[in-house]
Amino acid sequence: MLACDLDRTLIAKDGMLPSRTEAAIRAARAQGIRVVIATGRMFVSVRPYVLQAGIDDPVVCYQGAVVAEPETGRWLRHEPIPVALAREAIEAIVAENFHVNVYVDDELFVGKVTPEARAYADFQGLVIHEVGDLAAWLEKPATKVVSVGEPELLDGLEARLKERFAARLYISKSLPFFLEIASPKVTKGSGLQFLAEHLGFSAENVVAFGDGENDIELLEWAGFGIAVANAHERLIQIADWVCPPVTEEGVAQVIEAVLRGRGLATKLHPGTTS
Repeated sequence: MLACDLDRTLIAKDGMLPSRTEAAIRAARAQGIRVVIATGRMFVSVRPYVLQAGIDDPVVCYQGAVVAEPETGRWLRHEPIPVALAREAIEAIVAENFHVNVYVDDELFVGKVTPEARAYADFQGLVIHEVGDLAAWLEKPATKVVSVGEPELLDGLEARLKERFAARLYISKSLPFFLEIASPKVTKGSGLQFLAEHLGFSAENVVAFGDGENDIELLEWAGFGIAVANAHERLIQIADWVCPPVTEEGVAQVIEAVLRGRGLATKLHPGTTS
């Protein structure tokens, strides 16, 4: 099985799934290799890419909080943040004057439509629901909470939130401008573990691809972890291998090499590209 992150791993800034990458995924599936997308995105946002690539295995989304069937839309797993804890996280972020997104029932809610909200929604083609006071509005568990802002400022917020919430929340960057907050039971690795038990495969037979800090648990869980060359430094340090960047469709290059029979028999030193 191949487990692939989406943004900056399979697709670049243009938000399009390249034809070579789509063809490589389809070729892998034709040879009996399962392909799973593991992303921080909402299900409604990632579903079109999965269907475009002809993937019928469940998708791991919301950093692993949701595992869903792409064709039926049925959610197999949902690990949301309890209401009281989500409200506390929202209030902590708002108190520092950062923008907050809240996700409930696969929809995006904000207190006020801001430039940050618009940039996030436009990037993924999402509908925004403006509700005023988010913490007061929230009455159902939130699938996840995201703060949007400048990367350096979010780094500071991340450190402060991790100190305050410790083991009570999962907190990690996905893209430089997005700080993701979810249930402590949630990582992409836990999402894959759930799917492994559901479908009957083992981690040792999984090759995982990623680029961000939120892919660390994914690569650690998989039997073999590959970082794209444009990945975060921390991910490159733990990866078994580094492939060409997303702009060169590195994942497609790896898949094509495997299908040509080269395989991944040689475990290269972290930071090595090929």
